[in-house]
Amino acid sequence: LTSGKVTYLYDLMDAAYDAKRIEEISRGFGHVPIIDKNGRGKDVLPMAPHEAERYKIRSSVERANSRLKEDFGANNVMVKGHAKVSLHLMFGVITLFSDQLLRLLG
Repeated sequence: LTSGKVTYLYDLMDAAYDAKRIEEISRGFGHVPIIDKNGRGKDVLPMAPHEAERYKIRSSVERANSRLKEDFGANNVMVKGHAKVSLHLMFGVITLFSDQLLRLLG
């Protein structure tokens, strides 16, 4: 569904998605899967430096999503309907942006 709307080259996933089948599907779409390895109790080789650098992007997005959920109301949406939910979430995004801007300037 996403591939039909956006062109992207990488799939960034945490260790919960470390499975051969998921990696194969990602490659089948022509993407480069960057998946944190799940050692399952064994030692794991670290990511290549260029993959680790790209994986950091995922971490910053996860932090933003977490703040949006925990601090700006996305976890408890009390309205129904696409338009109302979208408005609720966009107010949270605007507030998150304002908060980050104040942190940057302050």
